[in-house]
Amino acid sequence: MPNKSTSSHAVPSVLGLKRSRLLEDVPVAGLEILARQCRWRRYLAAQRVISRDAPDSDVYLIVSGRVRATSFSVGGRQVTYRDIAAGDWFGDFAAIDGMPRSADVVALTDTLVAAMSPAVFRTLLHEHPAACDRILHRLVTMVRELTDRIFELSTLGVRNRVHAELLRLAKMTGVRGNAARIEPAPKHTEIASQVSTYREQVTRELSAMVKQGLLQRDGRALIIPDVARLEKIVAEVRRSP
Repeated sequence: MPNKSTSSHAVPSVLGLKRSRLLEDVPVAGLEILARQCRWRRYLAAQRVISRDAPDSDVYLIVSGRVRATSFSVGGRQVTYRDIAAGDWFGDFAAIDGMPRSADVVALTDTLVAAMSPAVFRTLLHEHPAACDRILHRLVTMVRELTDRIFELSTLGVRNRVHAELLRLAKMTGVRGNAARIEPAPKHTEIASQVSTYREQVTRELSAMVKQGLLQRDGRALIIPDVARLEKIVAEVRRSP
C-alpha cells in the first residue's frame, strides 16, 4: 500500500503553470493570479496524493513528476487505471460533480503539483473557453477508453488483453517508423493490474510474444518492433465473433 506521509509545501510558480496543457492560451496575468490561488505541494515517490472516497475535490495540475490512478481492494489487490505525467491534470471528476474521489492517486516519482479549489476551477473554465474545451475532450476520451477496456475485459482472453495493453502503451510512448520503445518497461504486476489477471500469466504471455517476434527486451525497455503487426492482431481479435 502507498506511503501516507504528508506532503511538503512548495513556492508558487507561473513557469510551472505554463507547462500545463490545460492552461495553454491563458495569458500570463491570468497565470499569475492562478498561481497565488493554488496550493503547491511536493510528494515523494510512493506517497499518496489523494485517497479513494475522500471528500476533498481539488483539481491537481502536475508540474513535474508522474502519478498513478489506482484502487486497492480489501484484500490488497491493485487495479490500475492510468498513469498521469507532468503537464497533465487529475481530480476534475470530484470538482465537477461534488462526489467523493473514485480512486487513489499515488506518486510514482517525486512530484510537484498545484491544486486548485473547485470554485477556482469553475471560474477558470467559464473565463477561458479553450480550457473548457480541453476538459470536455478529456472526458470524452476517457469514456471511449473505458468503453474499450470494458469490451476487452468482457470478450477477450488474457493473451489478447496483454496484446491490447502493450499496443496502448506503445501508442502512448510514441511510434517512430513502425516501432515503439516502452521505457522503463512496466512491471509484470503493473500489466496484470491493468488487464485484470495475475503476474504469472503476464510473464507467460510476454515470453510467448518474444518467441513470436512481437516483442523484444532491451535492458530496462520493451520494444515493439512491428507496431502495425500487433495492431492487426488486436483488431482481428476484436472483430472476431
